[in-house]
Amino acid sequence: MPEANFVLLPQRGVLAVGGPDRGSFLQGLVSNDVGKLARDRALYAALLTAQGKYLHDFLMIDAGDDIWLEGEVARLADLKRRLSMYRLRAKVELSDRPDLAVAAVFGRDAPAVLGLSPEPGCARAYRGGIALVDPRLAALGARLVVGYDAMARIAAEFAAGEFAAYDRHRLTLGVPDGSRDLVPEKSILLESGFDELHGVDWNKGCYVGQELTARTKYRGLIKKRLFPVSVVGAAPEPGTPVFADGKDAGEMRSSCGSLGLALLRLDAVATRVPLSSGGAVLAPLRPDWMRLAADDEQVAPPA
Repeated sequence: MPEANFVLLPQRGVLAVGGPDRGSFLQGLVSNDVGKLARDRALYAALLTAQGKYLHDFLMIDAGDDIWLEGEVARLADLKRRLSMYRLRAKVELSDRPDLAVAAVFGRDAPAVLGLSPEPGCARAYRGGIALVDPRLAALGARLVVGYDAMARIAAEFAAGEFAAYDRHRLTLGVPDGSRDLVPEKSILLESGFDELHGVDWNKGCYVGQELTARTKYRGLIKKRLFPVSVVGAAPEPGTPVFADGKDAGEMRSSCGSLGLALLRLDAVATRVPLSSGGAVLAPLRPDWMRLAADDEQVAPPA
């Protein structure tokens, strides 16, 4: 039997951006190149403050007459409000889509059972909606965005999975989950893996927060990174400080059982000193996709 599990994601929803100026409107606002969005290719992107701090992240899906922004359902009203502030004379319509359900299909065979190639962002029409490989990381699996009636029929065709299993899968891979791991108006994209997770295009034109994001990259200003961590003991609440030998080493983010994410100082990780948070002991687990400045230093030719 194919290895693919289905889990409904009621915490995710869709904001539709329509109108003839939808592409150019979003192009001037978000961190990825909307010009690369296509019916067969979804993207990952973020909306930032003018100071380059995180506000929202979402999957961008070309749905024909609309661009769907698939994001945190509890924060879609805020996303809509912030986008509306930039609309001005642009011929753009912002519409809630409560008729659309979102699900994850994960496991080794997830792309294949949906007729998708296993590349990040690969997308196709599916049951009146859209199926896509997660544009951040193909190992995360696929997403379905379809109407509720169709989603109920699709669910019956798959092995039912639990959200906790999908959450552990995500945490193992070290991928952040919106505002559970990224603090609005505080988090920095490059601390949170957006470069490696295909959330930033360095060759596109200006967008809100672009200058400071680029400066952070090219000046090597990243001192912290979001790491997956193993947790021994009760998982600390998000925001709980992390210490190394009694010194500040970072801050806990989301968790599920013995796995979590933590924003950690790179110098603390490099020392390999045991980390503590609350009453738990943490150990950083570097995912395969993560690149660090130290990697470049190790392969750099001598001066």
